[in-house]
This record gives sequence, structure tokens and C-alpha cells, in this order.
Amino acid sequence: MNDTAIASFAWQGRVDTEETGPSTRWHQRVLPFTADSRGGVALIGFAVDEGVRRNSGRPGAAQGPLALRRALANLPVLGEPALWDAGDVACADGRLEAAQEALAGQVAQALAQDCMPLVLGGGHEVAWGTFQGMAHALAGMRRVLVVNFDAHFDLRVAAQANSGTPFRQIQEWCAGHGRPFDYRVFGISRYANTQALFERADALGARYWLDDALQGEACVQEALTALEHDLSQCDGVYLTLDMDVLPGAAAPGVSAPAPLGVPLAFVERLVDAVLASRKLVAADIAELNPAFDRDGLTAKVAARLAARIARGCAW
Repeated sequence: MNDTAIASFAWQGRVDTEETGPSTRWHQRVLPFTADSRGGVALIGFAVDEGVRRNSGRPGAAQGPLALRRALANLPVLGEPALWDAGDVACADGRLEAAQEALAGQVAQALAQDCMPLVLGGGHEVAWGTFQGMAHALAGMRRVLVVNFDAHFDLRVAAQANSGTPFRQIQEWCAGHGRPFDYRVFGISRYANTQALFERADALGARYWLDDALQGEACVQEALTALEHDLSQCDGVYLTLDMDVLPGAAAPGVSAPAPLGVPLAFVERLVDAVLASRKLVAADIAELNPAFDRDGLTAKVAARLAARIARGCAW
């Protein structure tokens, strides 16, 4: 399989033939992404977990796009815009960088056709590919706010790029191009990041909220207020959701399940603030690992988040 291989997914599922009202489901709405596709949301699979392997994590996230599409197929259509499927980017022979470059091309193409790219991962190395595509397609956008829901900073220093390095790579790109590095992370765990990573985040001006500070209404409201201020100051938003930000009970199918995590209801409220800004440019969902899922629960949660993002783009 080549790095740019397009995997065909058969969108199929339940058809409510006896219903009297609107009963369309995603599998009846999604169409192949072509040169004529315009507007709406373009789904792009990143069937890759080479970065997770390099980072000594549990492989299996390469099957995430397939599991996520299966979970999306039977969801009801409730206000979604046009939905396009651009297939999958794969990774041949460990060539992660080539796969990320291929993803960047897909993201840039979707943006060129006025579609909002929604990338289905895959390890969190997906972030570097998504961002590169944005940077290529939107060269004139000066201030991009990176909003990450994650238990980890992913600002690691490593000889080889991996699932723990994408936001350091983004920071280095911003520094090299005279752009601000506006990085906001919700759900950071003090038990999953070294002192070096906290110090690096502080030195780079990243703003972050700990998982144990996002457990109650008052704290979440403070985070919402801060996020809304940041959203008002930026030109566009890149939203990335690592499924390990959620409690392990709600998202067991990830490389590194969270003992605490941020409750799904709070994650959704913060995501809604991004959507309400109408500045979302691209989004991805990372670290869904079906090999460790339970009853498809993590895939269902990821599908709920994906559909929420899609519905939020129906302006």
C-alpha cells in the first residue's frame, strides 16, 4: 500500500423504510470526495500509528478511521452540511514523514475546495500532517489558535518525529516563519508529563488546564471564558482531540487510557465554544485504538464528537 493509498469504505447501515418523517443516516448522506466537491465537511482517514510505535505506545490506532466510520454510519443526520469521504492516507514501510506529507496534501486540497477537513486518526502524529496542510492552504492566515484536548503536551524532543512531538514541530515551524505559537491544551495530567515537558510548555508560552482542574462547573466556566477570549483574538482555529483526554471508563480504546480524564460533557462544552466562534479551519480526532476498545464504546464517543463538529460547521 502506498503512502497516498485511498481505502474504499462501503457506507452502509440501517434504513428506516417504515418511518414517516426524516430518518436519513450518515451512510445515506456521505458521498465520495471529488474535484467537484464544494463546501461541507471532508472526512480524511489517517490510518497510521507509526508515530505511536516510535513513541513506545500501544499500536492499533491505524485501524481507528475504519472503526470511526463504522460508528458514524448509523448516526442520524440532524443538520449536518454536505459530507464527503476522501478515503485514507496509509503509511508504507514506516515512512511516517511521507504519510504526514500526503495527509497535508489532502487537507490542503479540501480547504482549496471550501471544505472543512475533519481528519480521522490514527496516532497523534496526525497533528503535524493536518497543520502542514493548513499552513500550505492558508498561507496568509497569521494567527492560528491550536486547541488541543489531550492528557499529554506532545512537545517532546526526539531524534525521530513521533506521536509525542507534533506540537513541538508546529512550534518550530511557527518560529521559523515568524508566526506566534498559540497553543492551548485542555486535560493535561500531572501524572503523564515530565517536569521537562511542563518547563518546555511554560517556556514556549503554552497555556494549559490540568485534568483535575476541569472536574467542576466553576473551573470549566473559567476555562470557557479564557478560551472565548483566545478565540476572539485569532484568525483561525485548528482543533485536535486526543481520545485519551477522556476518562478511561469512557474511552478505553486508546494507547494510554486516563485514570481521571476530563468528563465528556465538559469536553463537548469547550468544543462547542470553538464551533460557535465560526473560526474553525480544520480538525482531527486522534488515538482511537479499536484493538483495546470495549463494546465499540470509544469509537462511539469519537463518532459523537465527529458528528458534533460536523453539525457545528453547518452555518
